[in-house]
Amino acid sequence: MITAKSEHSTLRKTTADLLVSFVFEDQKLFQKQVSILKPLVKDLGKALASGAFQGKPKESLLLYPGQMRAKQLLIIGLGKLEKLSLEVLRRGAAAGAKSAISLKARSLALMEPDSRILAESSAPTLVWEEIGMALGEGVVLASYKFDKYITEENSPSKLKSVAIVSEDKDRAAQIARGLKVANEGCSGTWLARDLSNAPANEIYPETLARHAVDAGKKSGFEVTVFKEKRIRSLKMGGLLGVSQGSSRPPRFIIMEHNAQKKNLPTIVLVGKGVTFDSGGISIKPAQSMAEMKMDMSGAAAVIGTMQSAANLKLPLHIVGLVPTTENLLGGSAMKPGDILTHYNGKTSEVDNTDAEGRLILADALSYASLYKPDLVVDLATLTGACVVALGSVASGMMGNDQEMMERLKESGERTFERVWQLPLFEEYEQLIKSDVADVKNIGGRWAGAITAAMFLKKFIGNYRWIHLDIAGPAIMEEATEYIPKGGSGVGVRLLLDFLRHWKST
Repeated sequence: MITAKSEHSTLRKTTADLLVSFVFEDQKLFQKQVSILKPLVKDLGKALASGAFQGKPKESLLLYPGQMRAKQLLIIGLGKLEKLSLEVLRRGAAAGAKSAISLKARSLALMEPDSRILAESSAPTLVWEEIGMALGEGVVLASYKFDKYITEENSPSKLKSVAIVSEDKDRAAQIARGLKVANEGCSGTWLARDLSNAPANEIYPETLARHAVDAGKKSGFEVTVFKEKRIRSLKMGGLLGVSQGSSRPPRFIIMEHNAQKKNLPTIVLVGKGVTFDSGGISIKPAQSMAEMKMDMSGAAAVIGTMQSAANLKLPLHIVGLVPTTENLLGGSAMKPGDILTHYNGKTSEVDNTDAEGRLILADALSYASLYKPDLVVDLATLTGACVVALGSVASGMMGNDQEMMERLKESGERTFERVWQLPLFEEYEQLIKSDVADVKNIGGRWAGAITAAMFLKKFIGNYRWIHLDIAGPAIMEEATEYIPKGGSGVGVRLLLDFLRHWKST
C-alpha cells in the first residue's frame, strides 16, 4: 500500500510528476485562485476561455506549467465553498490519484486548499488535521486495485510517492498528524479489501485465521485460534452446524489489543466470517453466487480494524471475535428443520440454511459476555433485505443503546461510511417464534433485516450492543470515487473513528 506524507513547500517549488491544485467554483474565489496560477502556467487564460472548467465538482483541467518544478499540473474543482466538507476533499483527492495513475505518474503531490480562503470564509470550520486525513484517505483508498492474479505485463503503472503539500510549517505538522491516522485506517481497509476480494480457494477458515495471526504479529495484538475440537467442547452449535457441509473445518478467531492492561474500557467487535456461502441446502441462485466469497466482509473489517487500532496504540481493550466457516452442500450438511444448541445453551430452529450468518454470530455474541464488555458491535453481510432497504449507500444499524448508536452515526458522517437506524420493536419478535425451539432463524418475507437482528438479540448478554448489517456497502456492484467494485472494506474507518473518539459512560 502506498502511504501519504506531509511536505512543507510551495506551488512553484514542489517537485512531482503530477501536482494537484484545488479550485473553488465561487466566481470571486475562482478568479482569485486563477490569478495565482497564471504567472506559473503558460496560456492558462486560453485553456480556461472555453468555460469547460469552472471549478465545479468532478471537473478537472490538465496543464503543463512553465514556471514550476512539477511536470504536470492538474486543477480539480471542489465546487461551492459553502458546501466544502471532508467528503468533498476525499473525492477531490481521489480524482487526483486516479488521474495520476491514468497518466502513469510515479509521484503525486496535492496542494492544501487555499488557507486564506478558508480563513476568511463562513463555510463550516475544518481543522487542518482533519483536512490532511481526508486528503490522505482519498488518495490512498482510490489507489487500491486487487490485481494479484493478473499476469499481463502491461499492467498500469503504480504511484510510488504521494505528498500533501502545505506552505506553512505548522499546518504541515497538523496535516502530518492527520495523515498518520489516514494511513493506518487505509492500511486496515486495504487488508479488509484484499481478504474480501480474494477467491474462496485462497481464503477459507484456516487461511483467514492465518491472516489474523500474521496481522497480530506485525501490529502487536494477541491472536488465539480455536480449532474444531475446541469449538465442539464449547458447544458452539451454530458454527458447527453451518460448517457440516464443508470438508474444511471451522475456526473461531480471538484477537486482543491491550489484553494485559487493566482498567481500560473493553469493546468487543464481532465479524461474520462465512468465507463462501452457497446457501447450503436452501441453495442460492447461480447468478452472482461468485460474490459470496465476500460473505466474510464483516470478519475482514474486524481484522482490519484490529490492525489499525493496534498500530495507533489506542488506549482501549479491544477484542475481535470471528467465527469462520464455509456454508456448502454435502451429505452431512445442515438441513431445514434441524435444531442447534448454541454456546449460551439456547436453541434455534433452522428454517432456512441460507440464514446461516446469524447462527454463527449467535455463538460469538454469547461468547462476548466473557469479557464483560462496555460495548459489543457486530458487523455482517447478513441480509439481502437490508440491501433492498438501503442499497449500497448505508449500513443498517440496530441495537439496544441509543447513545452509542448516535455516536456511531456521527462517526459514519465523518468517515462517510454511513449507517441508518432501523427499529427493533418487540412486535417483530413474533416473526421468529418457533414451535420447537427457543427461536427460528428466519422470519419470513417481511422486515428481513430486522428479524435477523431480533434473532441476534436473543443471544447477547447483559451488555450494550450494536448490530451493523453491511450487506449493501460491503459488496459494491460498481466502483465509486475511492471505493472499488467488489469488496469495499467498509467498517474499518467507521470503527476506527468510533474507537478514537471513545468516551466512557
